[in-house]
Amino acid sequence: MPRVALFGVSVDPLTMEDTVRAVHALVRCGEPHQHVCLNAAKVVELERSPELAAAISACDLVSVDGQAVVWASALLGQRVPERVAGVDLFERLLAEAAAHGFGIYLLGARQDVVEAVRARAEHAHPSLRVVGTRSGYWDDSEESDVVAEVAASGADMLFLAIPSPRKELFLGGYGSVLGVPFRMGVGGSFDVYAGVTKRAPRWMQRAGLEWFYRLLQEPRRMLKRYLVGNSAFVLLTLKHLGKGR
Repeated sequence: MPRVALFGVSVDPLTMEDTVRAVHALVRCGEPHQHVCLNAAKVVELERSPELAAAISACDLVSVDGQAVVWASALLGQRVPERVAGVDLFERLLAEAAAHGFGIYLLGARQDVVEAVRARAEHAHPSLRVVGTRSGYWDDSEESDVVAEVAASGADMLFLAIPSPRKELFLGGYGSVLGVPFRMGVGGSFDVYAGVTKRAPRWMQRAGLEWFYRLLQEPRRMLKRYLVGNSAFVLLTLKHLGKGR
């Protein structure tokens, strides 16, 4: 399916089912490929980070994770069919990996969190092959060791749970060295999957109110982030709407 242009980057207008099939094909291909999720916060970051924009533009598969971006796509005349939430895609790909014998590597978050993710995933999918795990805490002097460890694991899928834009730049910068057929940044998905962070109810997800649920959970930490970020996203949408007209 042809890509559409949103906020200066190309996006794949796929459903969740389409995306899972696309990932399966990328893994079967065997060559290194990178996936990225585009949400409102990342759209705002694109405006001030040419490096992030370049990293996303180089990705082989770009999903829309964020109901606000889905709504904006319709307003801008570049409609995507639905939101493909990163945490939901991560869970679907665990099942896909187990069903087809793909080896996965879990990289990121705290050590106790990544171990909890592995335990839950292996319990849910007994045939799942986890070929490696490592926390997301390393310094610059250790980075080459992290890359070498992942490359040596023979993983078919790499899930990286560290903040943006660090995860996009890491995956893009080391893509050919890592050699993993499918690389995906999953942000806070490990925390959600491990039960450290509680996710918003389904009705709030569908209504585009997950940000509000996070705000209620952590008002002091999230107030400025969402107040500034959401306002910036609305202004950017209006800016691109004006350009289109």
